[in-house]
Order: sequence, then structure tokens, then C-alpha cells
Amino acid sequence: MNQGSKTKKLLVLARRDPIEAMRVAAGLTIHDHQVRILFLCEADLETEEAREYLELLELSEIVPQSFLSSMENKMECLDVIQGSKMMADADQLISL
Repeated sequence: MNQGSKTKKLLVLARRDPIEAMRVAAGLTIHDHQVRILFLCEADLETEEAREYLELLELSEIVPQSFLSSMENKMECLDVIQGSKMMADADQLISL
């Protein structure tokens, strides 16, 4: 990595388009940034397209997280305080 560049902590917020959020999160890892994704909306993760992007997240070592109790059987769930801390710790938020 270029010594002049700094690794950034990026947080992708899946608010309106969770499929696009997963695609963007996986793509951001090519720049050696630390990328996380936080689902703020319901997402149907059983579709073929969603499963493909979930696999990309796994290959990119990104663990999908949410603080929606309705998503707890699909991904790691955080409480609101943990989710807020994740947002505060990020260098940049990307809302999709």
C-alpha cells in the first residue's frame, strides 16, 4: 500500500437498496479500506442475487450486521448503542 495513503474505516449503511449496498461494500475492499455494512432496513437475502452478494461479502471478510431484531436469524445483530458506536467510529458513512 502507498505510504502516503491512510486506511479508512468505511461503513456502508443499507437503508433503501440493500443489494446495491452489499455490492458497494464488497467493491470498496479493493482499496484496502476497512469496510463494514450495517443493515437499517429489511432485506430479502434468499434471492439468488442476494446470495451472490452475501458470498462476495464473505470473500471480502465483511460480516453483515443489523440492529433490527427481525434480521437476527439472517445476520449478526447489534443493539442500538453498538450500532451508534459503529457509525461514530467510521471515517466515512456511505448510505444506500
